[in-house]
Amino acid sequence: MILASALPAFAGPKPVVPMVEARCRAGAAQNPFKPVLPVSARTLTETNRLAIVAIGSSTTAGTGSGEASRSYPAVLEEELRRRLPTREIKVTNLGVGGQSAYEMYLRLESEVIPEKPALVIWQTAVNDAIRDIGEEKLAKILRKGIAKLQEAGIDLVLMDMPWLPREGRYPKYDDYRAVLAKVASETGVPVFPRYVMMKNWSGSKRFSEEEIVGMDGLQVVESGYRCLAIRLADGIAAELGGGREPGKPTN
Repeated sequence: MILASALPAFAGPKPVVPMVEARCRAGAAQNPFKPVLPVSARTLTETNRLAIVAIGSSTTAGTGSGEASRSYPAVLEEELRRRLPTREIKVTNLGVGGQSAYEMYLRLESEVIPEKPALVIWQTAVNDAIRDIGEEKLAKILRKGIAKLQEAGIDLVLMDMPWLPREGRYPKYDDYRAVLAKVASETGVPVFPRYVMMKNWSGSKRFSEEEIVGMDGLQVVESGYRCLAIRLADGIAAELGGGREPGKPTN
């Protein structure tokens, strides 16, 4: 620390890259998140501001994080402000634990669109898979929600379902993941590849299962939320011209 303090002022601040950040980027090059966000890019250029709404269930609400400031939307706001320091960034958390895709869809008109976001991150489908509501029913809900946001002129990112160490409890889990991927592909919506990210973190042994999903094997916990936020911020900032390419080291 003495050496750092002795550096001349023009050397600039030393980049802060916590160890957890490096662990979070494991496998990023193999499973990149490179969303196309034309509305967000235009809004940022014209106003120097970016408003994001995160809607979802417990992962978005931050259940298991200990406090709201450690939820993924809160950390995402911090990370985007760090990457885009001259921009005004706001991330609004509208997560409600336990909600289904249909319950979230009903909130788009009354709660999400009135916030006038340039970007919505929609984390959904896991509760629908666990309850097995029907694959075609989920597809219809997702299509209607996507259409509503697109008609409102809002960019959308769908968040993939989580990797669960005991997902075999739910025989159709992969089928519901396939529904989400298919609808996203058909409607041109980017998907944040959460499932493969989480599976890679566990398989690489860089994290223990408890660090990713907690003792119950279902609920994302603090380090998992931070990693999700870091990877989301990497992709969003890179697309908007102020960040690093996913999978590449920081300078």
